[in-house]
Amino acid sequence: MSREAEIDAFLARVWTPGAVWRPLAADASFRRYFRIEGEPRAVLMDAPPDKEDVRPFMAIGDYLVENGFSAPRVIAADIAEGFLLLEDLGDDTFTRLIARDPATERALYAAAIDVLADLHRIAPPRLLPVRGAAPFELPVYDDDTLTREVLLFPDWYLPARTGHATPGDAGAEFEALWRAVFPLVRGGPDTLVLLDYHADNLMALPGRDGTAGIGLLDFQDGRVGPAAYDLVSLLQDCRRCVSAALEEAMLERYLAARPDVDREAFMTAYWVLGAQRNTKIIGIFTRLWKRDGKPRYPTMIPNLWTLLERGLEHPELEDLKLWFDTHCPADTRRLPLAGHRA
Repeated sequence: MSREAEIDAFLARVWTPGAVWRPLAADASFRRYFRIEGEPRAVLMDAPPDKEDVRPFMAIGDYLVENGFSAPRVIAADIAEGFLLLEDLGDDTFTRLIARDPATERALYAAAIDVLADLHRIAPPRLLPVRGAAPFELPVYDDDTLTREVLLFPDWYLPARTGHATPGDAGAEFEALWRAVFPLVRGGPDTLVLLDYHADNLMALPGRDGTAGIGLLDFQDGRVGPAAYDLVSLLQDCRRCVSAALEEAMLERYLAARPDVDREAFMTAYWVLGAQRNTKIIGIFTRLWKRDGKPRYPTMIPNLWTLLERGLEHPELEDLKLWFDTHCPADTRRLPLAGHRA
């Protein structure tokens, strides 16, 4: 049976026989999303079970809803086949709303900061229930994980830039330098990190009050880790320019809402995690092009370099800045990757 026929069979079981569905979105993973036409509307997540696991989305989504946040509710699920039927939160992503009316930007970002402040006041459990399946254990964003992620840069980006593998001694130095700064991100209690908390994955939901008025998407890779990470995702966004003034104002808003947080330790974590995230994504976007045949992602790499270069100016990252300047000098960073055609 084709995947399309499997979708039809699933919808016939849990929704309406003969339901009409159309592509809604695809993302950097193997997941696809479809909107079910008619009333009420719903969204189908298609996550091929040999490549994806829907249990984390179910577990984290239920946890968010139970704590008063607006994740899409799961209407029906077939875990074995990788199908979820989800509440449709509409089309009003922050990205679209700001494009239509730039004057809304500050209020939307303030609301997103308030969501994080509320979420971070709750100590996350390690084990989350999953309807119809064994509990899901939230992974921990530990130093080994942070390190594996930044190694995507020498593994994928540098070979695409230079045409040859990264020398072993340079790769070993790169790893050692990162491991030396990661203890700096542990300056406060861990929280639930949603990981891809940015304007494309946040929605305005009219009729819902407070933090429930912001819809949350794309949190299935969530984990327990440093609170500063999702602020980096929101405020250092390679998909759209967040001004330095807005970034500063939103960081101040968060810290004002969290007087229990050590400001200096938090800001150090923010800049280290910003450098880590931007380095990682440069590697991921290169891999999406080279391995997965998705040519649009390298077009965002120049924005990532701008963000990374700014972060590397912080004193804690001086040695890493020297490594980047040595192995990927500034005058090479914005040239097209060899063989890339957008």
